[in-house]
Amino acid sequence: MPVTTNRVVAITGASSGIGEATARLLAERGAAVAIGARRTDRLEAVADDIRQGGGAVVTCETDVTRREDLVRLVDRAVAEFGRLDVLVNNAGISKIGPISDLDIDGWSAMIDVNLRGVLHGIAAAMPVFARQNRGHFVTTVSTAGLKIVPDMGVYAATKNAVRAVLEALRQESTDGVLRTTTISPGYVRTELDSSIDDAALREQIRDGMDTFGLAPEAVAEAVAFAIEQPHDVEIGDITIRPTVQN
Repeated sequence: MPVTTNRVVAITGASSGIGEATARLLAERGAAVAIGARRTDRLEAVADDIRQGGGAVVTCETDVTRREDLVRLVDRAVAEFGRLDVLVNNAGISKIGPISDLDIDGWSAMIDVNLRGVLHGIAAAMPVFARQNRGHFVTTVSTAGLKIVPDMGVYAATKNAVRAVLEALRQESTDGVLRTTTISPGYVRTELDSSIDDAALREQIRDGMDTFGLAPEAVAEAVAFAIEQPHDVEIGDITIRPTVQN
C-alpha cells in the first residue's frame, strides 16, 4: 500500500466530509496531520480517533476567512512536526441559487471562503515552502466549474477563480520548489448542502448526494495519490465524479 510516511500535511475544513476523510487516510498511511476547522468539537473527535489509531495529529480552530487563522494552522504544524510538506485547501461552502435571486450576502460568503480562504492558505504556507525549498498546494475545486449549470453560477465562478490562481501559481513555480494540484469532485456525500438556504434546492442536492454521490474516502484517495508522487512528478488536476453523473 502506498504511504505518506514522514510527510506533514495541514488540512482545512477537516471536521467532516472530504477534509475529515483525507486527514484519516493520510494519518493511517503515516503522515503527520494538522487539521483545522471552525467546529472544534468535531475536530477534536476526529483527532482523538486518529490518535487512538496511532496517528500523529494536532488541531487548530480555523476560519479560512481570517488570514491569521491560516497562519496559526501552518505555524502549529511547523512547531509540532518541524516543517510543512503539503497544505490541503479544502474548506468550502455552497450558497447556490439563481443569480436573479440577488443573494449578495451568499455571493460574498462564497467569495470569502472558497476564494479568499484559498488565498489566505497560500499566503500562510508560501513563506514556509520557500524556506524549505519544497512544498505542495492541494486544493479542492469542483466539477461545477467544468460544466456550468443553472443555480451554480457564482459558486462555479469561485471555483474557477481558484483554478486560475493555481494554474498561474504553477506557471510561476517551474523551478521545482512548488507542486500544485486541483481536485475536482462531482457529487460527494458530504455536508456541503447544509450551506444552501433554498430548502427545495437543498433537498435536490441532498438527494443527489445520497442517491449516487461518492464516499468522501474516494476523494481522499485522489488527494493521497497526488501527494504520494515523487516531488519531480506533479499531478496538476484530478476530476473525480460518480460514473452516473451527467
